[in-house]
Amino acid sequence: MRKPVKIGRISLALLFILMMALLTGCGQEMMVFDPKGPIAQDQRDLIVISTVLCLIVLVPVLAMTAVIVWRYRDAKGNKAAYKPNWAHSTKLEMIWWGIPIIIILILGGVTVKYTYALEPSKPIQSDQKPIVVQATSLDWKWLFTYPEQGIATVNYLQIPKGVPIKFELTSDAPMNSFWIPQLGGQMYTMSGMAMTLYLQADEAGKYFGTAANFSGEHFNDMKFDVHATSREEFDKWAEGVKKSASPLTQAGYDALAKPGRSGEQFFSAFPDNLFYNIVTKYAVGGSHGAHGAHGATSGGSGNESGGKQGAAVSSNKMEDVTAGEAHGVHGAVHSASGK
Repeated sequence: MRKPVKIGRISLALLFILMMALLTGCGQEMMVFDPKGPIAQDQRDLIVISTVLCLIVLVPVLAMTAVIVWRYRDAKGNKAAYKPNWAHSTKLEMIWWGIPIIIILILGGVTVKYTYALEPSKPIQSDQKPIVVQATSLDWKWLFTYPEQGIATVNYLQIPKGVPIKFELTSDAPMNSFWIPQLGGQMYTMSGMAMTLYLQADEAGKYFGTAANFSGEHFNDMKFDVHATSREEFDKWAEGVKKSASPLTQAGYDALAKPGRSGEQFFSAFPDNLFYNIVTKYAVGGSHGAHGAHGATSGGSGNESGGKQGAAVSSNKMEDVTAGEAHGVHGAVHSASGK
């Protein structure tokens, strides 16, 4: 009878080790715990604080469970006290009710503080003016438009370090989720809605970006690189795209929006008010089918002042849309939230 018990214990130990390996992402770096921006850092801190507070209860409970099972096991020679009529202990009641209540109060206070501080649409305090990047999830690719620079990219994102980035998020495909783990928690992209998410990279580097929501056959290909560089390098890159790439026309966008995979692409311009038209595309009286005649302007024209005016008009329209969504679903941080 000893051998089966020993095999069972070994099996449980191996199962525990296997579970721990799976939970650590199969040995890959846990990016959420390596933050490179203020939002991700606060989210990491919230995870750590919450975990520690929970472990204050969890560890003693698990330890006591093992001790009690062993101490009061049915075995010959067991000298544990046998008190079948024991029913109450004021001291123990105060311990196992008081400590959890205190921890819950502390955890509640911490959660409220960080929930307010990490509200996705809350601007990041900075001396630098935020850069607007409009992100649209498609099947199965990401379209990024830069209204102030008048350029667009597919599955490639470049931002200046130390500068807040105001992401305006929507979808022209099934609902998805925009996530750059080292910069901040995920946020949902939904058709007919424009969500706002502020992020910032404090260090230059290459960061992993992805879609964190199942959206069909090739959703796993919806990954993109985020390049954080100096402001000078960012401006030089944007100028290079503006001069060397081809414009994204409305016909080009319509083809891009069709289901399919894509590599990195760069465009020197994009149709005027493209993001606004995508958001309002399926609304009653919206722009569905009515914006096919828009050319590649965006500030996509060669006229710089005209581009800035186009970007300003688009920005004003999006402020109206996002203001209407301000009390809608703000996809939160969830893992930093992971989810």
